[in-house]
Amino acid sequence: MGLATAFKKLSNKTLMKLGGDVTVKRTTGSSYNVDNGTVLKNQTSVTVKASFEAVSSSEVNDLISQNDKKIMVSAEPFTFVPTPKDTVVVSSIEYKIIRVDKEVQDNIDVLYVLYLRA
Repeated sequence: MGLATAFKKLSNKTLMKLGGDVTVKRTTGSSYNVDNGTVLKNQTSVTVKASFEAVSSSEVNDLISQNDKKIMVSAEPFTFVPTPKDTVVVSSIEYKIIRVDKEVQDNIDVLYVLYLRA
């Protein structure tokens, strides 16, 4: 477990120095306010540093398109594993998560690669 924990901390430390801010949002449910007729979403947000890359032509398939974005984020600050049901906000633009790849060491998530579409 020591090596996995070290990799997790190293990825977080590197991205903290070199990455840009993004916010990953998860909606866990909603409730209806009968007084004013609005729906309130229960959201959990995590602001993390991310490294941005373009999607390479070898990654393009039925799910991933050439115009999608790819970011890498450390798994350390998360209390949940990002899924395609979550969204990512970058510079006030909200992206859908299309796919999540995980880098795992000793059964511990170290790094998440998120494929995004605006």
